[in-house]
Amino acid sequence: MSERERNKQQAAERAVELVASGMVVGLGTGGTATYATRRIGALLRGGELRDIVGVPTSGATGAEARRLGIPLLDEAHAGPVDITIDGADEIDPAMDLIKGGGGALLREKIVAQGSRRVVIVADETKLSPVLGTRRMLPVEVVPFGWRSQMEYVQKLVPNARVSLRAAPGGAPFVTDHGNFILDCTIGPIEQPQKLAAELQARAGVVAHGLFLGLATDVIVAGRSGVDHRMRR
Repeated sequence: MSERERNKQQAAERAVELVASGMVVGLGTGGTATYATRRIGALLRGGELRDIVGVPTSGATGAEARRLGIPLLDEAHAGPVDITIDGADEIDPAMDLIKGGGGALLREKIVAQGSRRVVIVADETKLSPVLGTRRMLPVEVVPFGWRSQMEYVQKLVPNARVSLRAAPGGAPFVTDHGNFILDCTIGPIEQPQKLAAELQARAGVVAHGLFLGLATDVIVAGRSGVDHRMRR
């Protein structure tokens, strides 16, 4: 295991220490969050946790949770959630995030908004001075008229490079909910709240990867150890 993978695992397993028996737990998507899901599964099998019910943020996470023996809440009643443990693509000093690199941003945001506590786990490479500096911003759109949404984003941010995410083989990537994703290379986003509002106001835009004010905790592991930050 590489040093970076060890850091991911360390951050995720530290977050699982916040999970208590009887909780409804949001299960994140992506490599770092998967370490948390696997740890929860191991603690359930060992009897150290009991009566946990999971809310997966993607079909892939749901399949992994079932494999691990984690009971899942019915999708029609996915909340309220006591704690969600998820990853992020980019984290700024205010604990705002860009998410959606794995294509699960819509469901991730639904679960995060329904959670009492949202714990983000990451290795130190995900830290950034300003959102957009290091990562593209995903924007989930309905397939109908997706080119017009691309043009809309391009007008909002004239210097952006916007592309339709492709699946292996070249066909458009399709989310769990049948939508497309536009990957937007924007550069530093100086007014994320304004951009979020403009994207959310557009018919055809289902979700965007700006997760603002949602994280209550950020746990980051790196060469200097594990840093646990909490939103005041």
